[in-house]
Amino acid sequence: MINIEFWFSIGSTYTYLSVERILNIERDHNVKFIWNPFSVRQIMIEMENIPFTPPLKKNKSDYMWRDIERRAQFYGFNAKVPAPYPLKDFDLANKIAVLGMEEEWGIEYVRKTYSKWFTEGKEPAMEPNLSETLSELNLNTEEIINLANTKKNSEKYYSQTEAAKSKKIFGSPTFIYEGEVFWGDDRLEDCIKWVKK
Repeated sequence: MINIEFWFSIGSTYTYLSVERILNIERDHNVKFIWNPFSVRQIMIEMENIPFTPPLKKNKSDYMWRDIERRAQFYGFNAKVPAPYPLKDFDLANKIAVLGMEEEWGIEYVRKTYSKWFTEGKEPAMEPNLSETLSELNLNTEEIINLANTKKNSEKYYSQTEAAKSKKIFGSPTFIYEGEVFWGDDRLEDCIKWVKK
């Protein structure tokens, strides 16, 4: 089985498109994606790249929402835009993802979180998205929040972010195969082509 690293941050808008289709791509191409949550926000702040700050970047922001909506339609699913953005509790959303990846419910947490965000307008790591998602996974919301915010899990989250930096990742989603970096949902197919070349 060919393993491809999938680096992402809940809070990245275009990552929705990848999350919605990645399991089908995995099945269709006989590859395995290794999900790695990290803080793209921290990296972007360090790069002094703060995206879509209104009203200075309104045209770009409007384009982003329309582009996501179009691309979702091309792929055969919907995106209700604009979605709440930027996230108020970005770090908690991703710390829970880090915890979930270690406990084997992480992928479904990310998928359900994104679905509620982009189809129901419910912001990740906020109510009602958080409790609804965790309830559907048979998890206790208060317990998961406490575990996500432990020193051990927080350090894992920051460690993953440092690992992303060391791999020269600067955005989400990013796919890596044997050191080759492919940034953006629109490069996912290029990554698969590279794997199979």
